Amino acid sequence: MAVKSRTSTRGKTRGKRKSAPRSFRPFGFVRRWLWRTGLALALLAVCVVLLFRVVNPPTTHTIWSESRRLDGVQRTWVDAANIAPVMLRSAVAAEDANFCTHWGFDMDAIRAAIDDGASRGGSTISQQVVKNVYLWQARSYVRKALEALMTPLLEALWPKRRILEVYLNVAEFDEGVFGVDAAARHYFGVSAGALTDRQAALLASVLPNPKEREANRPSAAMNRRAATIMDGAALIAKDGRAACFEN
Repeated sequence: MAVKSRTSTRGKTRGKRKSAPRSFRPFGFVRRWLWRTGLALALLAVCVVLLFRVVNPPTTHTIWSESRRLDGVQRTWVDAANIAPVMLRSAVAAEDANFCTHWGFDMDAIRAAIDDGASRGGSTISQQVVKNVYLWQARSYVRKALEALMTPLLEALWPKRRILEVYLNVAEFDEGVFGVDAAARHYFGVSAGALTDRQAALLASVLPNPKEREANRPSAAMNRRAATIMDGAALIAKDGRAACFEN
């Protein structure tokens, strides 16, 4: 009678032994969860920014809220090619003279604003586009943090001309008047492409405080501001600071 080998049986038993279950590590789980969440949010931000590079924003938080409050707003989208070049230069001269040379943040303007006691803003046109298109107007640390994160992304994924085009199409120029074409017709009865140097400068002078300034009835201070903007627009055309958005 044959005797069964015990050695082979023990070998099989050892091979079938299960490894001990891994212990749950809460800190590792939280770290992995945060990393994956951050990656998902970053990818979402890239997709959203890329979308509006080619698709015109249908509305913004400000336009939507003002439309509800006023039961409608004046707004017509117009491509950069159909905006008078002097209007593009005037907006840059008024709001962000170093638009073509910075990467989203104008450090010189920020330092000047700090030295001035924050009585004036240091936001670039790129920052304003991020705030107007993707975020909201109310001041908060959360909004400023999101703005700081998204502005370099916008600069990396959009050409400068597109940033300026979107800016001029979502900016408020009067109560319920959004975009440069609606503003040109509202104040002067012309299209955005037919604006004169002075009209463009007057529209640009309205931008910081559109609810309290009227481009067709400028105060003495607005007239002085418009004259300064006209000089600035001519200067950036000569020294090359308009090259990034002019064809």
